[in-house]
Amino acid sequence: MNARALILCLAALLLPGLAAAQGFAGLGTTAEGFLTPERGRALNFPKDEGAHPGYRIEWWYMTANLRGEDGQDYGVQWTLFRTQLAPEDGSGWASPVVWIGNAALTSKEQHFSTERLARGGIGQAGVTADPFEAWIDNWQLAGKLPQLRVRASSPDFAFDLALEQTGPRVLQGDQGYSVKSREGQASYYYSYPFLKVNGMVTLPGGPVKVTGQAWIDREWSSQPLSKAQSGWDWISLHLEGGAKLMGFALRERGDDRRADFISGTWIAPGGTPTALGAGDLIMTPLEVAEVAGRRVPVRWRVQLPARGVDVTLTPLNQQAWMATSFPYWEGPVSISGSTGGTGYLEMTGYE
Repeated sequence: MNARALILCLAALLLPGLAAAQGFAGLGTTAEGFLTPERGRALNFPKDEGAHPGYRIEWWYMTANLRGEDGQDYGVQWTLFRTQLAPEDGSGWASPVVWIGNAALTSKEQHFSTERLARGGIGQAGVTADPFEAWIDNWQLAGKLPQLRVRASSPDFAFDLALEQTGPRVLQGDQGYSVKSREGQASYYYSYPFLKVNGMVTLPGGPVKVTGQAWIDREWSSQPLSKAQSGWDWISLHLEGGAKLMGFALRERGDDRRADFISGTWIAPGGTPTALGAGDLIMTPLEVAEVAGRRVPVRWRVQLPARGVDVTLTPLNQQAWMATSFPYWEGPVSISGSTGGTGYLEMTGYE
């Protein structure tokens, strides 16, 4: 998940004529004219590594939990969004596609974020499936599994990381069909949660060699949320012992911001996924902080009783606010309690 559906708002600013009828961020509107996910459709690789014309929104998303040679912890995020503003395709400047890149680097003391914007159809951004390459300007996530490389830069920070796949691809939900609401909104969703990392991050103080682990998410849909939902709280956790846990809570609109729909996947150390049912995963906010003028729940309790998991997620930096055109919170977390580990937390819709 990542500011994910919110990017349609930015697209609306860029191409108002095409987006006028789509509503706020494309949420709560119909998917009329666009393709929609179908349960039982088998994902096709490597074809599904590429773009999916006809779907409204899609992303290629990487987070990495890193330890530097300086003994400090870091977090890195790289995301490429593809949003299609009208069902009909077009070439060149007539393309209804807008691309948005987000990148961030987080330390205990600092959080940097930046973005890139591109029109579709003119070669400034795009994705090819085989060989795989996702790019916007000089930012790139590319390679041939099990080896990938991810790069991004800005005036304040940069990173260049080598990723090595050490475990299987994981299909989320029902063989890649991930339900997002009681009403049945859904996406196609798969992940690479087993990625070993080494490379370099560059901060204002200079470059630092880093190692760690990463997680890549791939998701596409045309109506990811229901009318009653305002945003989500999403986690990807690397647990001690090698297991992984992905979970998300979609929140109801209103002042109480209650969880409307919770789902996730338990991933065994060998890579076998188990989809979580209603009531299996419990996500409880423990601490709210003032972040960029908003009240955001930055520390969480996560429970999965069936697996003996009862942990607290603590952010590396409470102020990990993505100061992009449509802002959200995203940053690395440490895990304590019934087990240890590291992971990432993303929260959207906090205004």
